[in-house]
Amino acid sequence: MKTVNAYAAPSAGAELEKFQYELPELKNDQVDIKVHYCGLCHSDMSMINNDWGQSSYPLVPGHEIVGEVIALGSEVKGLKKGDKVGMGWFSGSCMHCNQCMDGKQHLCGSSESTIIGRHGGFADTVRGHWSWVTLLPKGIDMAKAGPLFCGGITVFNPIVLSGVQPTDKVGVIGLGGLGHMALKFLKAWGCEVTAFTSSPNKKEALLKMGAHHVVDSTNPKDLESIAGSLNFILNTTNVKLDWDSYLSTLAPQGKLHTVGAVLQPMEIPAFSLIGGEKSVGGSPLGSVALTRKMLEFCVRHNIYPTVEEFKMEDVNKAIQHLEEGKARFRVVLKA
Repeated sequence: MKTVNAYAAPSAGAELEKFQYELPELKNDQVDIKVHYCGLCHSDMSMINNDWGQSSYPLVPGHEIVGEVIALGSEVKGLKKGDKVGMGWFSGSCMHCNQCMDGKQHLCGSSESTIIGRHGGFADTVRGHWSWVTLLPKGIDMAKAGPLFCGGITVFNPIVLSGVQPTDKVGVIGLGGLGHMALKFLKAWGCEVTAFTSSPNKKEALLKMGAHHVVDSTNPKDLESIAGSLNFILNTTNVKLDWDSYLSTLAPQGKLHTVGAVLQPMEIPAFSLIGGEKSVGGSPLGSVALTRKMLEFCVRHNIYPTVEEFKMEDVNKAIQHLEEGKARFRVVLKA
């Protein structure tokens, strides 16, 4: 048995408190990670508040984890004590279903989520199946790498899944924690990137970050000015939007892809899709192999989320900072 020191929400919406729990004996296929950094994600907030109806308490959030292997079972492959590693939303999958066997472990119907039904990374130690504990590439900045294991792979996966080409004109809706990473990836991919924002005062910052164009999404004339021009749009917001207006900016055979967890039904007029052979899709994170490729891409192009660092003991201050919309653009907790 191992005692873990953590921070947990005792009930829905409550402030986090110091919390201890015991980990059972390590299984042969499991790895224990000493947490160095853990990102704070909006999904953590949703779980703390039980917005998705999947939370159980006390709840230890945290699923953007980077740290060091401190213990591993006898059947663990490719890892050793002292290795620097990361783990994201998933901490395990069945490894025998068609999705797992096809290298799409993130689509496993019985996958284990790091903060659903178990405790996450706002702690000194976290445990996962070895297949989801990813070795960090040499040269990566650990202080900024945590958000790549959730926000990063969430926006990287659609670029690959949708077959985005370097010659494409693309758009990003929402330039917060997810969107700013999408912008950086698409710029490095070689695309011409349009940033959609409802805050025109962000224009200079978005251009500096790599956007080629900034469109005021609240101005119909701005949207009309780019009608029929974009090959791919990635939505990173979790709010209801005028989807038809965005579909009108797509070129024939263009794709609108959402990774934002929009809780309301998306109203998509059929003829807005049919006439131009357009499509709408969505995705969760990404496979283990694609996560590795993303990390290598980040090191190669020096791509990291823009982060603000808090000490782990200041977790409630960090949560308030995020809730108030002050985060620019991802919050990371240092253990």
